[in-house]
Amino acid sequence: MVSTPRLSIGLPVYNGDDYLAESLDSVLGQTFGDFELIISDNTSTDGTAEICQSYVKQDSRIRYIRQPYNIGMVPNHNFVLSEARGELFKWASDDDLYARDLFERCVSALDERPNVVLAHSWSAMIDSAGAVVGQFEFAVAADRESAPDRFRSMLFDGWDDYTYGVIRTSVLRQLPPHNSFHFADRILNTRIALFGPFHLVPDWLYFRREHPDRQLTVRTRCALMDPRRGNQMLHPIARLYAEYLLGYLSAIRGAPLSVADRRQCYRYLAEWIVGRLMPVANRTVRREALRAWVPTSAPRAEISVDAVVAGRVSGPQ
Repeated sequence: MVSTPRLSIGLPVYNGDDYLAESLDSVLGQTFGDFELIISDNTSTDGTAEICQSYVKQDSRIRYIRQPYNIGMVPNHNFVLSEARGELFKWASDDDLYARDLFERCVSALDERPNVVLAHSWSAMIDSAGAVVGQFEFAVAADRESAPDRFRSMLFDGWDDYTYGVIRTSVLRQLPPHNSFHFADRILNTRIALFGPFHLVPDWLYFRREHPDRQLTVRTRCALMDPRRGNQMLHPIARLYAEYLLGYLSAIRGAPLSVADRRQCYRYLAEWIVGRLMPVANRTVRREALRAWVPTSAPRAEISVDAVVAGRVSGPQ
């Protein structure tokens, strides 16, 4: 009889052979081992399939699935979630790195705090060689007990990316599928936060591989997430923005809130929309590139990827 793992790791990938093996080593070398790793290959044309198949032979926790055609980045993210069996879930990226105890500390945080729905850690940006080039500062008050307080902070206090945290699967199952409209990832994080507070492990355990040379507009980013968004007739810019705004309304409606809390969230949303109308209109007219989530501080000497990530040359094995 096959036991059900506590944690499901969903890793969607497309042509990721540059960093995939390194990322898989950091996942499989975790101190917390009660997980399954679901890899969904979006019909890669490089060496991704061969890398995945070699790891499947080495570790029975891996399930490798190759899509019959390119379904798009966001549908592939939804697919790995649909395959998850664990009570906890985490999306993983094919080029990011994870400290050995990231899973263990996030799972422990959720076990110790039943009201918390998502656990993540401090995050740093790494370059192509895996060297830390900066830290991300988390400014959003996602740990507040009050749902309206969390919602307001997510609207007004900036953008923190919690998408790759460890999440209670029962919460994700109650949400609509992840989408591909403008800033759909923000809506996903907001939906989750309306179900409960987040916890941030105070240590640099997640290392995000960024590509600073990538310049994306609203259109190109949405099309990257789902190729169907590239059709300007079916998906004009106005629709991509409208779905974003409607996503907040839908998040409030679908959350387990009291009448008073729901009304307060609607008030905060109205204030935010009024303040955003002019800046968004100006950026759209000028066709400006979107700002990426960039590091807000210089790299610190005490952060060593090699020392904490499994598979790195100088780290303990």
